[in-house]
Amino acid sequence: MTAAPSRAGGRAPDALRPVTIEPHFVPSAAGSVLISIGSTRVICTASVEESVPSWMRGRGTGWVTAEYGMLPASTNRRKPRDVTKGRADGRTVEIQRLIGRSVRGVVDFEVLGERTVYLDCDVLQADGGTRCASITGAYVALALAAQRLLGDGLLERTPLTGSVAAVSCGIVGGVPLLDLDYPEDSGAEVDANVVMTGDGGLVEVQATAERTPLSRAHLDDLLALAAAGIERLHELQEAALAAARG
Repeated sequence: MTAAPSRAGGRAPDALRPVTIEPHFVPSAAGSVLISIGSTRVICTASVEESVPSWMRGRGTGWVTAEYGMLPASTNRRKPRDVTKGRADGRTVEIQRLIGRSVRGVVDFEVLGERTVYLDCDVLQADGGTRCASITGAYVALALAAQRLLGDGLLERTPLTGSVAAVSCGIVGGVPLLDLDYPEDSGAEVDANVVMTGDGGLVEVQATAERTPLSRAHLDDLLALAAAGIERLHELQEAALAAARG
C-alpha cells in the first residue's frame, strides 16, 4: 500500500482544508459571500437586473450567468488584469462558463421570471481550487439574492430546485487526496474538479491525467472522496444561509 503523502497542517487524505463562508460580505449586492478554503479566498456576489438578454425576451423566463477573475495580487507573481489584454484569457472563459453551467442546473427559470442574475467571482487569494470555491460560494450568493427577491415580494417562491457545490481532488504520490492546495495540484499525477448537487447528482467531472493514465478504480476513489467533501460543503452552505436569515 502506498503511504499517504505528508500534507500541510497534517491534513488527512480525505479532509477538506478549513472552510468559512461569510454571508453579506458586500452589502450593496443582492447576495454575497466571502468564501475561504484554506488560503484560497473568493468574493462571490449576485446582482439582479429586471431584464434578460435580447434573445430571451418575451419567453417569461430568466437567466443566470457568471463572470470570474483573479485580482493581480492573488498569486505570488502579479497576474495582469484581463482588461489590459483586451479580452479574457482562455482559462478565465472556461472557468466562468463552468460556474454558470453548474449553478444554472439548480435554477427554475420560469419561477425566476424575466430577470437576470449575474454571479461575479473575484479571487482575492489563490492557493488551488479557485473554480471550486467560486461555484460553492456563488450558489450561496444566489440563494441570498433569491431570499431578498422573496422578501421584496418579487417572487412567489424560490427559483432554486436544489443546491450545488464543487471540490477538487487528485492522485498525488499514488494516493487519492481531497481538496488539493496549489503545491499538491502542481505535482499531481491526476487532478480533478467535481461538481455535485446537494442530493448527490453529478453536474460535471473534469479529470486530467498528467503522467499516468487514470484507472477506473482511482476514478471511483476520487468520486467517493469528492462526494464526502461536497456533503460537508453543503452543510456549511446551509449553515451560512441559516446565519444570514438570523
